[in-house]
Amino acid sequence: MLQITLAALHLFALALGLPGAVARGQALALAARELPGTAALRRAFGADSRWGAAAVLWIGTGLWRYLGDAEKGDAYYNRNHFFLAKLGLLVVILLLEVWPAVTLTRWRGAVRRGAVAAIAPRLARRIAAISYVQALLVALMVIFAASMARGFGARPGG
Repeated sequence: MLQITLAALHLFALALGLPGAVARGQALALAARELPGTAALRRAFGADSRWGAAAVLWIGTGLWRYLGDAEKGDAYYNRNHFFLAKLGLLVVILLLEVWPAVTLTRWRGAVRRGAVAAIAPRLARRIAAISYVQALLVALMVIFAASMARGFGARPGG
């Protein structure tokens, strides 16, 4: 039952995160056009929160599945090229997220203080573009996961 629960939560994170990344990008692209309004920014912050919650769920369940006893274990996963590619994409996604996370945290504070004019449209467009790239990388991770589930990418050994 734990296996099914972890797998389901891992997939649920996809349903939360992928639309969250796209919605964040769309809201920030809109915010870049209509600043200093806050409606699009608030939508971006909500989408960013969904994206962040999904990341916590993905990483938490992923680590549990990878390191715990509920799944095949790290020896199995470490021998699979598609899993290693998924990990590589996750690292890229996380590295891409550092600057947007810091920037959006600052912007949340600026909106609370009423200092919306401090938010640069150019930066909103840049974070929107990063969000779209991250969504694409998540989609590639799904393709790699589907490949793994069908036995592709496994190296002999063990």
